[in-house]
Amino acid sequence: MVYPTSLCACLSLLTVLSCHSHVLPRLSFPIGSPGRSLTGFTNPDVYNTTTLLLSDNEDTLFVGARDAILSIDVSQTDAMTMKEKLDWSPSEKDLVDCAMKGKMKMDCHNFVRVLQVLNSTHMYACGTFAFSPRCIYIDSKTFSMVTGTSGKPEEGRGRCPYDPYQKNTAITVDGELYTGTVADYRGTRPVISRHLSEGSHVDLKLDDTLGWLEDPTFISSSYVPSEEKVYFFFSEIGKEYDFIDKFTVSRVAQVCTSDVGGQRTLQKRWTTFAKAQLLCQADLELPYNILLDIVSLPPPEGESEDETLFYGIFTSQWQVNLGRSAVCAFSLKDIKKVFTGRYKVLNRDTLKWSTRVQEQMANPGECGLHNASDNTLRFVKDNFLADKSVQPVNQGLTLVSLDKSYSNIAAQRVRGAHRRDYTVLYLLTESGYLQKTVLLENGAHIIEEIQVFHQPQPVKNLLLSVSKGAVLIGSSEGVISVPVSNCSYYWSCAECVLARDPFCGWDPVTKHCTNINTHDHLVQDVDEGNVSAQCTYVNPRSRSGQSRTPTSEVVSVSLNEVVHLQCPEASQLAKRHWERLNSQLSPRIYIQSDDRSLRFVATPSTLGHYLCQAVENGYTQTLVVYHVKQKSSPTILPATPNRPHSIPTTEAGSKPSVFTTRLITPKQTELRPKPEDMDPTVTLKDSPTTTTRKSRNFTRFSNIDKENSQTEPGENLKQADKPTYFQELVVVSVLLALCISALLTIAFHRFRYFCHGRTVPQTPSTRRDGEKGGSATPQERESLKGHSPCLEKRNGQTPNGQSRNGQAHNGKSPITLSNSMLNSSNGHLPNTPI
Repeated sequence: MVYPTSLCACLSLLTVLSCHSHVLPRLSFPIGSPGRSLTGFTNPDVYNTTTLLLSDNEDTLFVGARDAILSIDVSQTDAMTMKEKLDWSPSEKDLVDCAMKGKMKMDCHNFVRVLQVLNSTHMYACGTFAFSPRCIYIDSKTFSMVTGTSGKPEEGRGRCPYDPYQKNTAITVDGELYTGTVADYRGTRPVISRHLSEGSHVDLKLDDTLGWLEDPTFISSSYVPSEEKVYFFFSEIGKEYDFIDKFTVSRVAQVCTSDVGGQRTLQKRWTTFAKAQLLCQADLELPYNILLDIVSLPPPEGESEDETLFYGIFTSQWQVNLGRSAVCAFSLKDIKKVFTGRYKVLNRDTLKWSTRVQEQMANPGECGLHNASDNTLRFVKDNFLADKSVQPVNQGLTLVSLDKSYSNIAAQRVRGAHRRDYTVLYLLTESGYLQKTVLLENGAHIIEEIQVFHQPQPVKNLLLSVSKGAVLIGSSEGVISVPVSNCSYYWSCAECVLARDPFCGWDPVTKHCTNINTHDHLVQDVDEGNVSAQCTYVNPRSRSGQSRTPTSEVVSVSLNEVVHLQCPEASQLAKRHWERLNSQLSPRIYIQSDDRSLRFVATPSTLGHYLCQAVENGYTQTLVVYHVKQKSSPTILPATPNRPHSIPTTEAGSKPSVFTTRLITPKQTELRPKPEDMDPTVTLKDSPTTTTRKSRNFTRFSNIDKENSQTEPGENLKQADKPTYFQELVVVSVLLALCISALLTIAFHRFRYFCHGRTVPQTPSTRRDGEKGGSATPQERESLKGHSPCLEKRNGQTPNGQSRNGQAHNGKSPITLSNSMLNSSNGHLPNTPI
């Protein structure tokens, strides 16, 4: 039964979860985009290049792959060249033994999972080696395999996992190897151990019988020199929570590098092991309890090592957070505070955890306990779980992704133009995108995302080379190098400032966006991205009082044609809208799609100029200007009110198509404008003078119909809209002539009709003309004989039946009257007054 309070609580949780703002990357670069260069290394004979290690000078990258270890030259940021390859494959007997154990053939290779610098002359590597882990030494100078004192590869149990799909962690400190992995074939014996110890130090491990670890998944390890401690990060089952289902928690554990184990109790076992929960949770929300990756970020120069931060990627086992990723930061100071606090106690009989109320005999996790008494060691053996959890920095989440699942993380501290430090995170998504994010006081800002893989790849390592300025990504198919900065992509001061990239600043002297390390006088505003405050000097009106207009894209269309105008995207954070000179875009006429394209039917009232503008952080820029005009036509279109420019006509004889569709998009002849073609002007929202700049994502249209165009691309809009009336004058003159001709024609026809009525014969006799004994008057006879002047004028014939040119018409009169016309009831001709 669910109580109303519980239901309300659940609804409240769902409401809070839905209130997370969706942080969008400002720019997105698909794979292969010329705007973002990548460097990759692939080899058809090399697979699973997932374990990465940089040399001290960061000129060489060592890669642990399948059946091989590689040495790659990365001294050049735009090239990765393999220098040497060290083959390390299992023998045929090893492969047969692995297959006999029931393992797949592909899993029986040697997957190098540990690759560490041991000292100035040697490296240390461990591999799964057909489900029988082995370890070797590598001479750093000759890059050759060196065996131990026995002359054979060392046993790798407890140093490297058996299964290539199991996660592990390893780190070397003063020539000793600290690992977190499983120590058996089945993977049921997790262990945190130390190896390669010499002198008074002995190899140590956890006591398997104490339940110090509960089915852990090891993620990472870090060494803090001031504390002389190694911290391990992992996820495991939280036995302290008495739930029906198993509840996964994220942990941080610590051991002291000076630990040598107890004299009688905890011999060759850790006496300084302690663990605590990492709580990545916001107020009134379910926690993100599964740790996926974590990285340490050293403090700024001159500050205490307590300011060291650990940035981790977390996900949740709860259905309500399914598909989401959260980033939380934890400080070393808070971790130390939790480890010096109270601890829970485990009842060995009931296997229940409880908070100890009696006075504690020692501080678990404190270094130097190996010399303590047996009673003290027994106390720390049962009290290794801290009572409180490590809370995230600022008691909240650093970043939440609602639609991207993060898998790996790297962090870097960058000093900006104003001597202020910024934290930059590199987050790799499971879909194959690398997001570069800067952390600000008002939240995270994703500067850009770069697609590095066509398809999702299993990534084991994400390594940052600070000196080379590159992020190295090891995947199953190769190694990808991504430059951390891309300043040359921003070609104007406004673009450089809006990027809010701490690596980049605008140089007002050279008019270029350049790396911040090369100059001290650069313009930058990472916190606000305020263009009006940083780029005021580029306003041309402040210098000459003249503003430049953007190039006009001329589009020739026919009437009743559906026009589709595309608007390029300046950034994913900009809001685009359409404007029209001296007119409003009515939704009854214009359709604006989700991609901000504009559709309308070409009519006399919809011809003209259309501007697509983008507004980002208070800065307005014009992306493209279209001049939609009609092709030349003999049909005269009435002038549209409130439209300053004339309406061009279409070609003679052409008929406009009915509702044909035409898509107008900017041409992609080149991706980026050349520096000499750049327009440094900007448009400020609050500025009384509005100037615009060229778009960086497209090049301008060429004239679509140069023969019929009246305004060339680049011509001033005012000159393009100047009215001319020569065509109207010619048309009006032609219309006047046509009207006068029509009036004359009508008058001529009326005169003919009048004459026709006057020439009708009027006689009461039924006899035809020429018959003897007729009673017609002399005047009537004269009319019947055809001597009427109107008849002569009307037919152009003489009274004798001759035409004016003297030719006869068969001897007949042009007018023949029937008997019915000559007879009437009153003896008179029709239509003749009595």
